[in-house]
Amino acid sequence: MKEHKLGIIMNGVTGRMGTNQHLIRSICAIRDQGGIKVSPGEVITVDPILTGRSEDKLKSLADRAGVARWTTDLNEALSDSKNSIFFDASSTLHRARFVEKAARAGKAIYCEKPTAVTTAEALRLAQVCEDAGVKNGVVQDKLWLPGIRKLRALIEAGYFGEILSVRGEFGYWVFTGHDEDQPAQRPSWNYRKEDGGGIMIDMLCHWRYLVDNVFGPIKSISCRAATHLAERVDEQGNSYRCTADDSCYATMELKNGILCQFNSSWTVRVRRDDLFVMLVDGTKGSAVVGLRECRTQSLEETPRPVWNPDVSQPIDFYAGWKPNAEEEEYENAFKVQWELFLRHVALDEPFPYDLRSGARGVELAEAGLNSCLERKWIDL
Repeated sequence: MKEHKLGIIMNGVTGRMGTNQHLIRSICAIRDQGGIKVSPGEVITVDPILTGRSEDKLKSLADRAGVARWTTDLNEALSDSKNSIFFDASSTLHRARFVEKAARAGKAIYCEKPTAVTTAEALRLAQVCEDAGVKNGVVQDKLWLPGIRKLRALIEAGYFGEILSVRGEFGYWVFTGHDEDQPAQRPSWNYRKEDGGGIMIDMLCHWRYLVDNVFGPIKSISCRAATHLAERVDEQGNSYRCTADDSCYATMELKNGILCQFNSSWTVRVRRDDLFVMLVDGTKGSAVVGLRECRTQSLEETPRPVWNPDVSQPIDFYAGWKPNAEEEEYENAFKVQWELFLRHVALDEPFPYDLRSGARGVELAEAGLNSCLERKWIDL
């Protein structure tokens, strides 16, 4: 059996997303399934090492996940030739120094988004990796969500006819910490611009790769950001002023003429099917797409409502949508992309989701900010 054994430095994964999605449900899941079977006689296996600042957190997480290796000395991990990949899930403003150090050590780079808070810095990091000659990638997990995969299958089958518009709603209520027994469920740095926070830099990076890959390249954006809640409570119980946007209202025109409207907010209460829902309307049919579900309504199934505010609505509009591809089973979206990146490193298979692709997400966020400040459409 030919084995490609990849040592993976996993930096900053003691947070919720790093622990659950990247370590437990991706790398540990790949390890526990025996690796990635390339062929009957070839396999890619993983050997993670956890790195970070807190010895207690690292040891606790390593014990929980059954990971044998961990260290607070990143330089030691980078100098070990057994480690061929560096993954970073630290906060955005710390990412550059970690990526640069790992690239100089000759490690393949995989990291969370956003890769930076400015386009210039995101492009510089991409150039650093290219100059070092190392393979690199950025997390773009939503492309492999079950709901999005079902949607892409419908598009490829021509279900929608001509797609006219896309409306996306993302978000939920993030508690401020001021209310008794309702602690904040997101880190405080998310709401401080000086620490790299803000929903615009976070979510517009997602919407860039999602829209570009599913519906078509974005031509221009009109955006309004807001800080609806001015004060929150941090992890130490201290009140602080919010300097970053907590809500973003964006309209995007695509090069193919499709119009996309995406609202993102941490100050809304959910009355929809999921935390993220898209409504895709086309000439022959429409779809409501969540993280896992996809429901459709064809032209023939479209109801014919009559405006009459004097009587209760006789049509149950929710009942007119059919579940799509419910019998299909899908792997964790983060795990799917991890496997693609590991195959890229071990087998040199194509991987288009590199740091330059991540920089395009930062470009959209920066354009959205400029649109908000200048109160006009910004072309990309």
